Order: sequence, then C-alpha cells, then structure tokens
Amino acid sequence: MIVTISKWGNSQGFRVPKDILDKLNLAVGDLVNISQKDNKLIIEPVKKEKKYSIDELVNNLPKGYKASEEFSTKSGSEIW
Repeated sequence: MIVTISKWGNSQGFRVPKDILDKLNLAVGDLVNISQKDNKLIIEPVKKEKKYSIDELVNNLPKGYKASEEFSTKSGSEIW
C-alpha cells in the first residue's frame, strides 16, 4: 500500500489506513514503537499491560488461600 508522507507543523507523518489498524487491533491513542532496519521503517504495537480489577485479583487467588495477618514491628510513624 502506498501512502504519502505529509508535513504536519514541524513534523512529518503519514496516515495509517483503518483496515490495517483493525487487523493489528490498534486504535487512535495506542502506542507504537518506530524503528529502522536495513533501509526499512518498522512500526510495532507496544504491548498493552492488562489492568486488573480488585475482584479479578481476589478471584484468582488459589483455593484455600489464607491471608496472613502477620505484620512486622512498627518502625516509623505508622498509624496502624
């Protein structure tokens, strides 16, 4: 696919067609890493970190897990 490099302010850029973004599961605002190798421009998606809710974290604890209530001795000005 051929696209044109355009001037945007003091920078240059090109538009990525929506069908390519869809195939790569990318959207506006996603981060990509741009590099160059052997006279080629390489654009790769930055791996998205999964954000877990507290419910997901608690539900993924091993069966029979018992929370420890052991605390170390007070070492500063902690309230608890």
